[in-house]
Amino acid sequence: MQTRHFGNTDMEITTLGLGTFALGGEGWPAAWGPQDDNESVATIHRALELGINWIDTAAVYGFGHAEEIVARALKGRSERPFIFTKCSRRPTGDGKIQGSLKAASIREEVEESLRRLQVDVIDLYQIHWPNPDEDIEEGWTTLAELKAEGKVRHIGVSNFNVNQLERAYKIAPVSSLQPPYSLLRRDIEKDVLDFCLQHNIGVIVYSPMASGLLTGKWNVQRVQNLPDTDWRKRSADYQEPRLYRNLALAKLLQTIGHGHGRSAGEVAIAWTLRHPAVTAAIVGGRHPGQVDEIIGAGDFRLSEQEIAQIEDFAQKNQ
Repeated sequence: MQTRHFGNTDMEITTLGLGTFALGGEGWPAAWGPQDDNESVATIHRALELGINWIDTAAVYGFGHAEEIVARALKGRSERPFIFTKCSRRPTGDGKIQGSLKAASIREEVEESLRRLQVDVIDLYQIHWPNPDEDIEEGWTTLAELKAEGKVRHIGVSNFNVNQLERAYKIAPVSSLQPPYSLLRRDIEKDVLDFCLQHNIGVIVYSPMASGLLTGKWNVQRVQNLPDTDWRKRSADYQEPRLYRNLALAKLLQTIGHGHGRSAGEVAIAWTLRHPAVTAAIVGGRHPGQVDEIIGAGDFRLSEQEIAQIEDFAQKNQ
């Protein structure tokens, strides 16, 4: 699989990385429903077999369970992928999530992540959400200190806007940004991606397939049958009036992909990778077969005509 230089780091990363959001299982507010741990481990193994060289996780996914699954999957492997994880989202006593960018909280989190991941240093440590906004400076200063201390190799942020990136940059260089980006979420095209290009910030986008909605495998009945523990059942993109439009877009992606032997999901991912500011895309999978279905996106490129076709649909169906 093609690799690209990752921002101002020394890492060359594959254009696809494996995300572990869904591998956290049940028992936390953003769960995707039941998940078998053995399937999770097999999914990570399959991704590595197919050439993916980085895994993205977070302390909050399953309240630490996803990081434990990553460690289990990598145990005993001589060649290990880069491991990226995130801090600043903490569980409350009643099982909810709250943001904390206080130095003491982040230092506690990094030690917990190092323990769960069973590593001595984290390749990329990221602020998960800029919340509370007024504590961004304290949080980013702490990450810069952790880098200087050798606990993490590189530091980045997730879900930051331009103003927040600028504030962080005054303290220490930002190596990476992890924003949502897909045909259904294009806000970062307005200014964020240009800022990242100008400042050599690597961009790894998440949800390029809109949490599965652009894979061409959904219909109204499947949405209705989602378990109540799956957060997508409450998402506006999975409900009318957006659902009809989104399913039609997925159908278009399916048609474009058919001519190349690619899936709708691979077309959706390739669309995000077309942007010069985007280094790579995070792709999820709950079982090994899902990795097989999207791995081709790493080297697939859309033609200018196909991009124009997608843009025409987007403009006519806003």
